[in-house]
Amino acid sequence: MQRNFRSRSGEIDIIGRNDGYLIFFEVKFRKNPSAGSASEAVGLRKQEKICRTADYYLYINHVTLDHPVRFDVVAIDGERITWFQNAFPYRERGGGRSF
Repeated sequence: MQRNFRSRSGEIDIIGRNDGYLIFFEVKFRKNPSAGSASEAVGLRKQEKICRTADYYLYINHVTLDHPVRFDVVAIDGERITWFQNAFPYRERGGGRSF
């Protein structure tokens, strides 16, 4: 497991493995609902940024493109924790890989 992987394109909170998948986790916290729910904070742009950062991680770690990956979101709303497995599909922005 790795935490807080950073690159020019962004950050991934946690990277782990389970059942043959390499999993990229985004963790969002909201103390109160006035700013919306934690899961709502992972919109399309954030998903694209996570995917670009994941691409870079895969590249520098020589992980082949056929290796199964998954994007999960852990949403923390006050005391309630929800784990969304396979929360969104791989999202490519425009020109593909950015490294």
